[in-house]
Amino acid sequence: MEFGWWQKDAEGKKHQVCVDIFGKNITWTKKYGHNSSWDPFNPNDVDWDKLISEAERRVPRRLFSQKQFEFILSQRPR
Repeated sequence: MEFGWWQKDAEGKKHQVCVDIFGKNITWTKKYGHNSSWDPFNPNDVDWDKLISEAERRVPRRLFSQKQFEFILSQRPR
């Protein structure tokens, strides 16, 4: 499953965040603009909150299972 959204960094630059969930792996990447490559990304609490809210919206529509949602919750650093 893939999640994505746009956000601004501390310098005010807009970038795209992509989160790939495949099996037991969660990969966070980001890129600036269309012609740049995807770079690894270290998420903060706001990013984790956004991912959890996006996943939570998909569970009732059966686009994402409850088991997968619980896996995301378990991977969030405390």
